[in-house]
This record gives sequence, structure tokens and C-alpha cells, in this order.
Amino acid sequence: MNIEKIIKELIHNKIIPSNQTDYEQLNGGTVSQVFLLHNDGRKYVVKANDSQIIKAESHFLHTYKELNLLPKLLFVEHTNRYILYSYIDGSTQYLRKNKKEMLQELVKELINNYKLTDQEFGWGWADEPTDSWKVFLNAEIAEAYKLIGSRLSKDDYHLIHNLVKEINNDRKPFLIHGDCGVHNFIFNNGKLTGVIDPTPIIGDPMYDLIYAFCSSPEDLTRETFDAAANLMVVNNYENTYDLVLIGLYLRIGICIKHHPEDMGAYLKAWEYWKSVTMKLER
Repeated sequence: MNIEKIIKELIHNKIIPSNQTDYEQLNGGTVSQVFLLHNDGRKYVVKANDSQIIKAESHFLHTYKELNLLPKLLFVEHTNRYILYSYIDGSTQYLRKNKKEMLQELVKELINNYKLTDQEFGWGWADEPTDSWKVFLNAEIAEAYKLIGSRLSKDDYHLIHNLVKEINNDRKPFLIHGDCGVHNFIFNNGKLTGVIDPTPIIGDPMYDLIYAFCSSPEDLTRETFDAAANLMVVNNYENTYDLVLIGLYLRIGICIKHHPEDMGAYLKAWEYWKSVTMKLER
């Protein structure tokens, strides 16, 4: 991405003022290129990626433009090469405390505001949808299984596979964030004030809550989860703790790849949640 050329385009289109604009590159993940622009005391973010990914992200931000936790979409390049959105002040450094309150705020200010989509668009990744929610989850589980290997037993894999089979088929599709973890949260004085970098999914709002719950290894208890889950507007779930176990399995795969130092805590949580589900089945 030629950021200087993009800045000229933004000024030419009167999207940002024609003042001196400084920039710095931010960590945009494995594929995205992200720049922070400084213009006349204001801050903007430019993100470039594959056009289908940019299109899905801009659609998500436009759909939920009224929500305070999300950045404001300011411009979408006409071929979806890049987008410009507002900068949210704060830090992405998560201090691993107040998890219960953080999840409750997430439900009230983001997840409870999710909107239904048309089922004809499919399920799963918005830029590459599949035929059903179960097909999407099974694909994610298969990828996690490759990473987990022998760290969990094959019985554990079959358990998760069977739990997906038991998910009700009457789920309704919502447009959800898709990468709703603490690595994408902005904090001010320990309080959740922003959620960035959506990887939109057409799916179940509970997926985002469980993803957030499992995205850090502390306080992975029923009490912490229930405090947020009980606030969910869309709450017609059976066997909710089974869904937590599915989410935890997926998280263990991510942990092995990106945060192996947290593996011990996640394995303890795995045994804890298996015990929870088994007790409820008796």
C-alpha cells in the first residue's frame, strides 16, 4: 500500500483536511496493512487488505454505525482497496482483570445490538460463506484439531464433534464481529471503550460472547460466563455450556499457535468445563 498516495486521494476527495498529515504504520495482523494518520490534531486509521475482506469489514461497520464501541467508518475506496475510519483512543493492553464487567459491557453495548441477516447469504465467514452454521463450526474444529494434535485425546475431538451435531437447526443468522477477543479490545482506565478489527461472520451472537470469554485464560468459570450470558437478548439457547466447550476447543488451537505460554491454564479450563457439562447431563 502506498500510504502517501492514499493520503493525497483522501485530501483530493475532501475526506480529510488538506493539512500536513503525518503517518505511522500499526500492527495490522498477518495480511492487513494499517496506518495511523495524524492531521490537524485528529487521528484516522487507514486499513488495506483483499477487496472481499475490506468489503465485509466496511459492511459490518456501516451496519453498526450507531454503536459507540465501534470505530466510525469515514470512507470506502470504490474498488474496496482500503477503508478509512475513526481512531479510538486507549490501549489494546489487557490487564486480565475485571473480566466479568468487561463481558457484561460487551453484551450490552455490542452483542445485544446485532441484526439479523438474510439466510440466503449463507453462514460463516462473510467473505466466504458456507451452507450452514454446523458446516462452518466443523471446519473450524478440523483446523483446531490439526494444531491440537495429541495435547487432547481423540475422545475429546469426538466429544466436540458430537456437540456440534446436537446444535439446534433453528438458529437464526446474525451479522457478528467474528474476531471478538481481548486482542481487539480498546481499554481506558481498565474499562472497555472500543472493539476493532472485525472479521465478520454470519452466525450466532453467542459465538462472539464465548469467543471473548475464552480469549484470555483467566476467570474461565461458570460465574463469569453466566454474568454476561444472562444479559443476552437473544437467549433461546439449549445446552449453552456445551457451546462454551466448543469455543474452548477452538481457543486451545489458537493458543498453541499464538500463545503457548497460556496452555496450562486452558487445559485446566478444559477439564473444568468438561466436568460442568458432564454434571449437567446426569
